[in-house]
Amino acid sequence: MSEQQVLERAVAHIRSLLTGDSSGHDWFHIERVWKMARRIGQQERANLFVVELAALLHDIADWKFHGGDDSAGPRAARAWLAEQQVNAETIEHVAEIIAGLSFKGAGVETSMRTLEGQVVQDADRLDAIGAMGIARAFAYGGAKGREMYNPEIPPEMHASFEAYKKNKGPTLNHFYEKLFLLADRMNTPSARELARGRHAHMQAFVTQFLEEWDGRA
Repeated sequence: MSEQQVLERAVAHIRSLLTGDSSGHDWFHIERVWKMARRIGQQERANLFVVELAALLHDIADWKFHGGDDSAGPRAARAWLAEQQVNAETIEHVAEIIAGLSFKGAGVETSMRTLEGQVVQDADRLDAIGAMGIARAFAYGGAKGREMYNPEIPPEMHASFEAYKKNKGPTLNHFYEKLFLLADRMNTPSARELARGRHAHMQAFVTQFLEEWDGRA
């Protein structure tokens, strides 16, 4: 089977799994990350087959929807790629990227070993900030039954992945706990350039939100 055929099968598989999701982790999120990863990967001269596969499969079994099991995604990706007879080296590289991709708390380092991993992580994080990130944050908060904002509950800068997994704070806290941190944690020059504008857009939104909340705007 050619690389293009494997990618086409990955698209069909993930589209069937995630179409209709209302938490911000739907097929269209995957499609945006895939396109952005391909764009950054071309600019940074990464292995595009690995980049595209990892981008397409990165939420195949997201820990947030699998009882906090962060091994579910890499395991599902390995199984699916093995069925497509992808070579073992590529399977392990993609699984490694998926295992290390997620943000795991403000105090947790999530560095990626390979350029391909850095590219996919950047693409995923770009979709978590800016206008799209704002929309996705509130979609996820609503899906999980979280308050939009509660001034009596301060943000928490989680020091461990386990603490981050247990977080049930209001959606606005998520901007301080994660989203405002991502621009400075981009790996590649291409992503850092794109992140600046998206970061500024989020800052303006939160400022306006708080002013309206307090009746000042």
